[in-house]
Order: sequence, then structure tokens, then C-alpha cells
Amino acid sequence: MAKRNNDWKKRDGMVYSTDDRFEFDYDSEENQNTLPPAQQNLKVMLDKKARAGKQVTLVDGFVGSEDDLKDLGKMLKTKCGVGGSAKEGEILIQGDHRDKVLQVLLSAGYKAKKSGG
Repeated sequence: MAKRNNDWKKRDGMVYSTDDRFEFDYDSEENQNTLPPAQQNLKVMLDKKARAGKQVTLVDGFVGSEDDLKDLGKMLKTKCGVGGSAKEGEILIQGDHRDKVLQVLLSAGYKAKKSGG
């Protein structure tokens, strides 16, 4: 019998199974197909919770692989001329750049809108 990968950290959010033959699919989220830009429903909002009062522009709702998310995040950071990060389906852009981010996303063919946050 092959050795089972039992790393509990990779199963965050997993519900317990009593089936002895159950194998958790670790690749299901990582290999998710990226939707084309026209099918993405992105929300652009301002957020400053748990950030020591600093504002960030948050882009949420991306459906796709982590690599594609990072590529989009890099493009947005470059266009705005600021830092940020892209992980777990969210892109953070330092500062209040909602209008610029929305304009860049729309011109790249994404469906995006401003939302409260």
C-alpha cells in the first residue's frame, strides 16, 4: 500500500471522513482552471481592517490558478506604481487606487465593479 500524505495543514477546511479509502485531493484548488477575463466577476473595494490604519485596494472574486492571480496582481501593481500582494484569491494593492484598478481591469476585458468594503 502506498504511503498516504497526511499533512493536516494542507487540508485546512476539510471535513472529517470515516471512509478508510478516502484520499483528499490536494491539487483541486491549485490546478483550478482560470476563467477568461470576460467571465470573471471581480470586486474592487477599499479595506483598512487589521492593517494598522493603512488603506489597501482589495480585488476579490478571482477564479483561477494561483499563478494567474499573481500575474494579474503584478500587472495591477505595475500600472499603479505601488506594492501589494496576490494570494488566496485576493489581490492587495497598497493605498487607495480603486478608480485606477477598476479602469485597468475593465480595459483588460475583466468584468469588475466597485463595491463597499
